[in-house]
Amino acid sequence: MHLPAAFPDRSPQGIAGVIARLVNEGVLAPGDRLPTVREIAADLGVSPATVSAAWQALSRAGVLVSRGRAGSFVQAPQRDWLTRRVRGMSGQVERGTLDLSTGTPDPGLLPALGRAFARVSLRADAGRYGDLPVLPDLAEVLEDSWPSPAEMITVVDGALDGISRVLEQVVRFGDRVAVESPGFPYFFDLLDALGAEAVPLELDEEGVLPASLSRALARHPSAVILQPRAQNPTGASMSAHRAQQLAGAVRAARDGDRVVVIEDDHSGMIAMAPAVTLAHWLPDQVVHVRSFSKSHGPDLRIAALGGPARVVERVIARRMLGPGWTSRLLQAVLLDMLTDADSIAEVRAARLAYRDRQEAVAAGLRRRGVAIPASDGINLWLPVADERAAHVRLAAAGIAVAGGAPFLAGGSPGDDAEPDPATRPGPAGFVRVTAGLVAQGASGVAAELATAARATGARPSG
Repeated sequence: MHLPAAFPDRSPQGIAGVIARLVNEGVLAPGDRLPTVREIAADLGVSPATVSAAWQALSRAGVLVSRGRAGSFVQAPQRDWLTRRVRGMSGQVERGTLDLSTGTPDPGLLPALGRAFARVSLRADAGRYGDLPVLPDLAEVLEDSWPSPAEMITVVDGALDGISRVLEQVVRFGDRVAVESPGFPYFFDLLDALGAEAVPLELDEEGVLPASLSRALARHPSAVILQPRAQNPTGASMSAHRAQQLAGAVRAARDGDRVVVIEDDHSGMIAMAPAVTLAHWLPDQVVHVRSFSKSHGPDLRIAALGGPARVVERVIARRMLGPGWTSRLLQAVLLDMLTDADSIAEVRAARLAYRDRQEAVAAGLRRRGVAIPASDGINLWLPVADERAAHVRLAAAGIAVAGGAPFLAGGSPGDDAEPDPATRPGPAGFVRVTAGLVAQGASGVAAELATAARATGARPSG
């Protein structure tokens, strides 16, 4: 097949742009097979690596799908609002299954909302549209509890909303962003959507390794995304000493003063580790985001975002052209729960319950010879001999867990893969287990997890 187009720009971006235009205009239809990389390279007089880079960009954008030796094909439009990574975390969960794939808090451990709603005004009166986006009393409570002084604090519609808006302000198409791997799949999807390149960061039990961050900074990223507590998926929490080391790595890097560090404290109020932030040493470069979803309820859709005014003000200004502000009614509810003694006690009890559940599952695994490091928050990262076999074994036992591949930078399921992780071949790797949802029977759950961790199976042929 000869491509009916001219390629004036023969860089990867130029080639990808022409192909995308041919698809958008209907010249190339879903299912059409494209010439091979070598054929295109020969026609255009460029290296196969140049064409391969263009093909990879088109695949990440969902324009092409690679089917191995069969070739590359125009992808049919994706109508599913969940990305491939998110669909790859877990498949269909049948009724009666113990679903440990969600990464969500136990509804039974969330503080009651009735008292707060009874005490706040139930009129949805926003006041003036241009008013401050944060209730003054809530701003004061947030400032008092912030891990280090912040030049400006605002409220956003959840941690991912805040992080995506900061990235939109500091990351340009083609920029690099250093991000933990394993890490949160939505971060990788955000970077794909922005046209940014993810630079993976390695972790241990205390978070990102300083040497790994130094190597990443040598590639001149515009931003670094870190999860300082209860890292998703590993459960690692960063020590103050490690935070200081990471801040030192940023200061020592060439152009390090231009890097914006984004901290996602998504589980802060249910994590056992104390709050930590690189802003102690880099106050002009760190944007800290604290979510209240896991502690007070995902449907409140509230997170606080604090950092240098030069970044936070741009986020506020951009939101004024969209949602404008986070519901002040819900802000009032959150303020009540952050200051009410009963609600504070309920969150404290939830934190201790999650700790006990994590420890019970981990202890059961260790008794059965599965080495598991200490995990904070609600998730643990389980090493398995074969991911597919582990899913099949656990499904037979009535347990669902999240597939490990989507949590790795570049670890999205194949474009033509089924979203159910149990249908994919799985080399030795990991699965994420939301151990915080194991309210009872931890020993039995641990026994099934240990058996699944050792399970192996024949890989599908082809």
